Amino acid sequence: MTFWNELPYTISPYLIQFNGFGIRYYSLMYVLAFVTFYFLIRYRLKTEKFSIRVGTLDDFLVWAAAGVLLGGRLGYVIFYDLQYYLDHPFSIFMPFSFTNGFTFTGISGMSYHGGLIGVMAAVYGFSRKNNISLWEFSDLICPAVPLGYTFGRLGNFFNSELYGRATSMPWGMFFPSDPTHTLRHPSQLYEAFFEGIVLFCILWWVRKEACLRRRMFGLYLAGYGLIRFMIEFFREPDDHLKFVAYFLTMGQILCLIMIFAGVLILFKNKIGKGIEPCC
Repeated sequence: MTFWNELPYTISPYLIQFNGFGIRYYSLMYVLAFVTFYFLIRYRLKTEKFSIRVGTLDDFLVWAAAGVLLGGRLGYVIFYDLQYYLDHPFSIFMPFSFTNGFTFTGISGMSYHGGLIGVMAAVYGFSRKNNISLWEFSDLICPAVPLGYTFGRLGNFFNSELYGRATSMPWGMFFPSDPTHTLRHPSQLYEAFFEGIVLFCILWWVRKEACLRRRMFGLYLAGYGLIRFMIEFFREPDDHLKFVAYFLTMGQILCLIMIFAGVLILFKNKIGKGIEPCC
């Protein structure tokens, strides 16, 4: 056994904690994700040709934050534990527990796919309100989005949540939240690297390609969906759901929908839109 295998036990999920209240690294990761996204978009607006003003980005951040938080939370409720929240509706947004006295628990449970739907709704509504081309706006923001996942998945790792399936590989880890104390894949780190860094590098590299104009959102959907679908084979399914369709998890079902939608956008926006042939 090595220090690496026991690493999650050496990491506190809290940056600061006092008398039952605290700031978790997970919350800090959300802030870092938004800050990174903001400055990447500002960089693009200042160095590339877009008809969108820098001031517009400042206004959009409020919409994006609301979309991520509301969509992520409601997505978790609907996709992963609907029956429980139908029975306990106040738990959806209640950050306190009254089971054993008064305890601050925070809001537990966020869905990436729900957050995606929330941001899509925010982008659509903001574009309509400000008379911005929906596809140009999507081309602008999509390459900057994945890097935020790196911070999000690191937050999951610090929280010792969403860990992987059992493994005998030497890079496996033991997680404090795992009651079986089984050596597991650090799937949060896999996701941080592949969904975050690798996908970001790909989209950032091709962001100026003329053949991808109006298609960047489709490439993002298909790319993320494919990467997440594969990594789900190393991630432990949710206890209350397990496998929802043969050997597929809920996350994989949603990723297949993403891949299909992404490919559809890539081909649909190729026809009759005045787009250059793909390079």
